[in-house]
Amino acid sequence: MTEYTVLLAWDEEAGKWYAQNDEIPVILEDVSLDTLIRRVKLASPELLEINGKPHADIRLLFKMEVQAVVA
Repeated sequence: MTEYTVLLAWDEEAGKWYAQNDEIPVILEDVSLDTLIRRVKLASPELLEINGKPHADIRLLFKMEVQAVVA
């Protein structure tokens, strides 16, 4: 099994979530975190196949990055 960590980040200015992994490679955005994760799960095997990487037995780990501004 091959594991890939997908970084999830919220862009306050754009009002969207972003998902990124350079190994797959995938970068997607959505206003809904749940929808974004589903989209990454659907797109990743196909993107891996297109890029000639193993795609049959993968595990996606999602890592959320949160930034806060403290006044």
